[in-house]
Amino acid sequence: MASSPTMLVVMCSSLAMAVILSSSSPAMAQLDVGFYSKTCPKVEEIVREEMIRILAVAPTLAGPLLRLHFHDCFVRRIKARLDAACPGTVSCADVLALMARDAVALSGGPRWAVPLGRRDGRVSAANDTTTQLPPPTANITQLARMFAAKGLDMKDLVVLSGGHTLGTAHCSAFTDRLYNFTGANNAGDVDPALDRSYLARLRSRCASLAGDNTTLAEMDPGSFLTFDAGYYRLVARRRGLFHSDSSLLDDAFTAGYVRRQATGMYAAEFFRDFAESMVKMGGVGVLTGGEGEIRKKCYVIN
Repeated sequence: MASSPTMLVVMCSSLAMAVILSSSSPAMAQLDVGFYSKTCPKVEEIVREEMIRILAVAPTLAGPLLRLHFHDCFVRRIKARLDAACPGTVSCADVLALMARDAVALSGGPRWAVPLGRRDGRVSAANDTTTQLPPPTANITQLARMFAAKGLDMKDLVVLSGGHTLGTAHCSAFTDRLYNFTGANNAGDVDPALDRSYLARLRSRCASLAGDNTTLAEMDPGSFLTFDAGYYRLVARRRGLFHSDSSLLDDAFTAGYVRRQATGMYAAEFFRDFAESMVKMGGVGVLTGGEGEIRKKCYVIN
């Protein structure tokens, strides 16, 4: 199953958690890496074991799981094991945070300590993702505004965008860049920000503007199953798949980070930055303490 392009990776791992599983304010929460050390000490081991099984069968799910594409079947698989070991203890929000981390680590990326202790919300508002999460058509001004509203800065924006190194997207998410970009209804009406040879390749893959929700394109062609800095080399060459990717070149700071990573000399720096930004994002707008609940079924309130 392809990742939803409207859930841009930079916001999705924990911000979507806040939208789908909670209803709190965007204040940073107090979480603790050792939150389950006494109540469910094997929580990370269990999640990792199940993620290894999942990705062994379907490695293409690493991208969607990083972007918190809500795969109920896999969350239930992991949640069932945790409830057997520690009944009613681990929240779905924490399970999803650990799954996102392990999706990255098991794909060759960094592994970081995940602060835990989130509670699940008593209100599900999945439809709010259309207004809370940046669309693939967002420009740099829109992206900056949406990130700032969640306490995230321009570095978080460009660093977490690097998560597009994993996964695929449906043609319908970007064909507006390939056909009738301005509405002029002529064959040459394409997004001028796209590299011409890349444009031709995408057109051969996605043959028309009609909504194609079946055909997939790799976000990081050639290494879409591996977490690396390849995404930045593509963006620097004007080969970012989405308009939101290309827009990173429209700001001095984000463009500078893109070009630095595009050299291929600073992958360790990117891995460290990505881990730090994921932890930062993971504290945005979550419920803790006596707030919310521990859901028995992740897709419905108790």
